[in-house]
Amino acid sequence: MKDLHKVAWVLVMIGGLNWLLVGLGDFVGSNWNLVNLIVGSWPWLEDLVYLLVGLSAIYEIVKHRSICKKCAKSAM
Repeated sequence: MKDLHKVAWVLVMIGGLNWLLVGLGDFVGSNWNLVNLIVGSWPWLEDLVYLLVGLSAIYEIVKHRSICKKCAKSAM
């Protein structure tokens, strides 16, 4: 379970950073969507990356409190 948490965390961070770049790129009139720039020639792979990032976010929302030592100690 610890490995799944690490993979999910990395995917959520990649997704968050990608959205940051998408937003910044929109301000300057550019396409800074790294997922699209890296795997855009394979639309199915781009969709798979987005699907995995979304599923990772759901996993982190549901499981983070029970996995994270700091969150488990604090009251909600």
